[in-house]
Amino acid sequence: MVNDMVEQFNAASAGGLAQRMGIVITAAEQGRVEATMPVDGNTQPYGLLHGGASAALAETIGSIAGAIHAGPSRMIVGVDLSCTHHRAVRSGTVTGIATALHEGGTVATYAIRISDEDDRLVCTARLTCLVRALPAKKTGQ
Repeated sequence: MVNDMVEQFNAASAGGLAQRMGIVITAAEQGRVEATMPVDGNTQPYGLLHGGASAALAETIGSIAGAIHAGPSRMIVGVDLSCTHHRAVRSGTVTGIATALHEGGTVATYAIRISDEDDRLVCTARLTCLVRALPAKKTGQ
């Protein structure tokens, strides 16, 4: 099921933000998702990794972890993202790891750690999601 969820994410992301930012899922299992993202192309005017890029990486992998938890009959909706930026990065690749803090029936919360190629802490984040039933499909669609 986990591999199916990652494949569905990759297919649904074609042409989307995660693909444009170069986010690649490298590992996924219940309660944990890991991905990489290049710094190049995701910088702000001073040449540093953009804080919004770190936030997008954090929300992406936290949401995938939530989708794995929710399963195929439910969906995840992010309601709160908090990021703290600890270190500037100018080049290379960053790695994000989302780990479940709580996976309940209606709320799921993930801690995300983003590090540089030397495993130095770049950003920490926390994502809280609501777990909801998938909307009913309308007839004729």
